[in-house]
Amino acid sequence: MTIKKQSLTLLGAAALSLSLSACSVFDWLIYKPDIPQGNYMETQQVEKLRIEMTKEQVEYILGRPVLRDSFSDDTWYYVYHYKSGRDASITHKELIIHFEGEMLTKVEGDYELAEDFNTPLDQSRLPDAPMTGVGADLEEGTEPLIPEQRPDSKPLIEEVEPEAQAKKKFE
Repeated sequence: MTIKKQSLTLLGAAALSLSLSACSVFDWLIYKPDIPQGNYMETQQVEKLRIEMTKEQVEYILGRPVLRDSFSDDTWYYVYHYKSGRDASITHKELIIHFEGEMLTKVEGDYELAEDFNTPLDQSRLPDAPMTGVGADLEEGTEPLIPEQRPDSKPLIEEVEPEAQAKKKFE
């Protein structure tokens, strides 16, 4: 009988230890969702930032910040936190934007800024496009680019005068 009790005790202990460690052994079978929180930003969005941009322009590019400084609205915080459900790895990125008045002055954080960040928006230009406006050095004979006009300017739908429509309704 003692051998039977010992074997049952041993079997019970093995079953108990297996059931307690089963959560960690079979953890890969359990689905855990990814948890993204905050502002997800692409590098292309951050590269669009330029010094002396207004708050509205920055908000248009990056979206609303997660946190605005409660004592002064001159510091905005963009925070992104991502926890993977598969391997529990964590990605954490921050972008802190400083304004003076209504103009962007400084950007800090985990994102790379564009090379021409320190060039104000009104002085920068698109690649392969001539500068226009104040301070533009246009060569003689260079005209602004105008979209092509259609050769036939006839409307696609002919309009009927409202008076003629009213007469048709009442006849």
